[in-house]
Amino acid sequence: MIRVELPAHLRTLARVTGEVEVNVAGTATVSAVLDALEERHPALRGTIRDQVTHMRRPFVRFFVCGEDWSHEGADVPLPDAVARGDEPLLVVGAIAGG
Repeated sequence: MIRVELPAHLRTLARVTGEVEVNVAGTATVSAVLDALEERHPALRGTIRDQVTHMRRPFVRFFVCGEDWSHEGADVPLPDAVARGDEPLLVVGAIAGG
């Protein structure tokens, strides 16, 4: 099981509390995790990434093992700690403004 932490507004949309756990067949990547997440919680489709291009939304960031993975390729294998469920994949809403 891969653990995913979502921001509060996406937890509300998905009607979940706390972390979400998903199963990924094959190599654990951000793309595979998001596929599984959207399959399990269809209300999240289009919120984290574009439905057509599958590109990350501009104000969404991914953190893995304390590092910003927002600009890593979506098909780069996640670290073993995330694949084993020891560490979560964090989906974070970025803050912008002036």
